[in-house]
Amino acid sequence: DQAKFLNPSLLSSFSPSADDPADQRTCLICGDRATGLHYGIISCEGCKGFFKRSICNKRVYRCSRDKNCEMSRKQRNRCQYCRLLKCLQMGMNRKAIREDGMPGGRNKSIGPVQITEEEIERIMSGQEFKEDAPEHTWGNNGDSDHSSPSNGASEGNQPSPASTLSSNRSVEMNGYTAALRDQYINTSMSTHYQLLPHLFSYAAQSGLLAPQPRSLYPQSHPLVVQLVAAEDLAPLTTPMLIEDGYKVTQVELFALLCRLADELLFRQISWIKKLPFFCELSIEDYTCLLSSTWQELILLSCLTIYSAQIFGDLADVTAKYTPSDDELQGFSEDGMEVMERLIYLFRKFHQLKISNEEYACMKAINFLNQDIRGLSNISQLEQLNKRYWYVCQDYTEYKYPHQPKRFPEIMMCLPEIRCIAGKLVNVPLEQLPLLFKAVLHSCKSSLTSYRTGLSPCITTSGGN
Repeated sequence: DQAKFLNPSLLSSFSPSADDPADQRTCLICGDRATGLHYGIISCEGCKGFFKRSICNKRVYRCSRDKNCEMSRKQRNRCQYCRLLKCLQMGMNRKAIREDGMPGGRNKSIGPVQITEEEIERIMSGQEFKEDAPEHTWGNNGDSDHSSPSNGASEGNQPSPASTLSSNRSVEMNGYTAALRDQYINTSMSTHYQLLPHLFSYAAQSGLLAPQPRSLYPQSHPLVVQLVAAEDLAPLTTPMLIEDGYKVTQVELFALLCRLADELLFRQISWIKKLPFFCELSIEDYTCLLSSTWQELILLSCLTIYSAQIFGDLADVTAKYTPSDDELQGFSEDGMEVMERLIYLFRKFHQLKISNEEYACMKAINFLNQDIRGLSNISQLEQLNKRYWYVCQDYTEYKYPHQPKRFPEIMMCLPEIRCIAGKLVNVPLEQLPLLFKAVLHSCKSSLTSYRTGLSPCITTSGGN
């Protein structure tokens, strides 16, 4: 229903057009319309970009099923492990990727390659990458997320809260060179910044060397300020106050949730128009991006800038709603999984205490997802995504020098948000009141034991 707020003429661009009868080639990975020979095999733009990012960034994925997930145009984003596995099995040649990660293949004449099951397993498990970089694990007191970021946020197939407690899988990621960082942030590179260690080397050295104070990269500050300025930080205006003793019905609570979603969606539309890069993409691309990410954006905002109202006022309203026995007994498995993941994610955000600046960067990174179908300017999207990835990393390492794992842990929250948003659509609408009551009750109970008087997830950035 929220799509009604978007211009119908813009939404029409999101609908796939009829394929040209003269070109019926299909991608060997997902069956989508192929655009040519990429890394040795006939494939679409989406699978080409996915394979390149997976190999260049040395990503390690996990399949939550039997490693035999369906690969189709609609299902390909649900399991990144199986998508990469099929890329390798169908002969995509990782040696055809340019070592600098820039567009264009390294050798146009390189064709498909057949590799052994052992070689495939080495790539899928990350062993292939460990020869080039030391192994590092993510986490804090066992509470970690071991999925790999895709555009800062990968799709589907994310680790469950339980699995992260016992998993020993490490995540490897290439740091980009100073020259590439310079290209994406578009300014000259100062000497001190060229010497900054990248994502994992910084974390690795932190146990041996004391954090060194440094200045913020010159272009990072204005970019962060612009992102924060685009946000509507004013309290939500949807009424969430109920008289004492009043019993809220399922229908009333559902109506409140709908009004709240309406207001949050309107704020996302307004946010897009204020983005510093608004003029760099087409209206059609913005419509496509918002149509695919609005649930993720709303969820992220509820866990951060609006957390005080959501886990305060809205939680008080849901507490006045008593579900029937039929509602309790009919609560679906999908609802249970979403509930567990939301509670886990809330605790992670509470632990990290995301600042407004970090939230603004996370939101931009998640929004600028070049894997979404129907986009016209993918290269520009990728450049913008990397720009704000670097800005977020720079700001976080500058602001929290004693938390070397903070940036990767923040980025690892984005795949979980995308996963939850994807699974939330499978929960029957009539179960949403009970779902929100259960989640907010559990999260608010957690807060009572260590409430500080501040919003549980947001901190303001003061002095150094």
